[in-house]
Amino acid sequence: MVEWEGKEDLAFVLSVDRKFSFEPRTRPKPATSRDVVVRVIATGICGSDIHYWRHGAIGDFKLTQPIVLGHESAGVVEECGEDVTSLKPGDRVALEPGVPCRRCRQCRGGKYNLCADMRFAATPPYNGTLTTHYSLPDDFCYKLPKEMSFEEGALVEPLSVAVHSTQLAGIRPGNTILVLGAGPVGLLCCAVARAFGASVVVCTDIVQSRLDFAQSYAATHVHRMSGQPQEDKDALLQTLPVETTGFDAVIDATGVGSCIMCGIHALGRGGTFVQVGPGRPIIDFPVAQLCSKEGVYKGSFRYGAGDYELGVELVQSGKVNVRDLITHRFDFEEAQAAFESSSQQNGMKTIIYGYQVKQSWLAAKL
Repeated sequence: MVEWEGKEDLAFVLSVDRKFSFEPRTRPKPATSRDVVVRVIATGICGSDIHYWRHGAIGDFKLTQPIVLGHESAGVVEECGEDVTSLKPGDRVALEPGVPCRRCRQCRGGKYNLCADMRFAATPPYNGTLTTHYSLPDDFCYKLPKEMSFEEGALVEPLSVAVHSTQLAGIRPGNTILVLGAGPVGLLCCAVARAFGASVVVCTDIVQSRLDFAQSYAATHVHRMSGQPQEDKDALLQTLPVETTGFDAVIDATGVGSCIMCGIHALGRGGTFVQVGPGRPIIDFPVAQLCSKEGVYKGSFRYGAGDYELGVELVQSGKVNVRDLITHRFDFEEAQAAFESSSQQNGMKTIIYGYQVKQSWLAAKL
């Protein structure tokens, strides 16, 4: 049982030797006159959080000092800098957890997600949101409509990843789309594609229970992958109208080489392939197939301008349902148990409530 009665915040910390602990942290103040301090109410566990716990690094980002994990969060504004006019204490907000420099060529060109000086929560060396309070610029906090819960607000973060990648795929009404991987991001890509008007949305995975969920959630068809790219491609093409050459767009949310191979083979002529799951740094790639189709291969990284706003709108309008993805909920004191459960791929999405925010209290507030 965690007890903390001091004026400092309490944070859930991952040490360099990858052990968890609860530790006091200085309660933040607005870093600038345009920042706000948010009381964190709900935080989703992301695969990257699990990866840092299990492996201590993701690519070039290595755990060299203790870090607070968590970046999928929503909460209540408690304090505003003197120049903040868009928010006030008491506002319920979703937090966009990456703050760019705003000055570099990428930022000024509208691609701030590619900023080399991005300060992204729970990416070393920057602390995340599994703490009592979190400070963020006001324009990276998005008001939640009264119809949206804190849980739904927290899941705007992974939804924005799906919004960004699906927009890169250029989905238009009537398009056919293949989504490789039925994890949370893959499922949300299916949902966003349906919201954008795709007529055929096929989702793949190797776990039947995830495919069953995808079928009931947003996919029009599902396919259990065999690991044989040509065999899987032939089965996938059976879901399409006979006059098509392949899928208009493919989104890979796995990073698995055999899935990428299959996706390129299943891509239609002139189609677009979007890579969301990074996977291994080097894989075998069917470049001749891509060239002969004059296909377009795009990388997708997090989210950019307008993606969070669109995510909130999609949830508010009922076009995308993120609530059904939430299968496990834990109080703050149970954060380690939440990570252990999530690492075993129990369910789809796990929510951790903020410190001293009980599930019973939250239910009464909604």
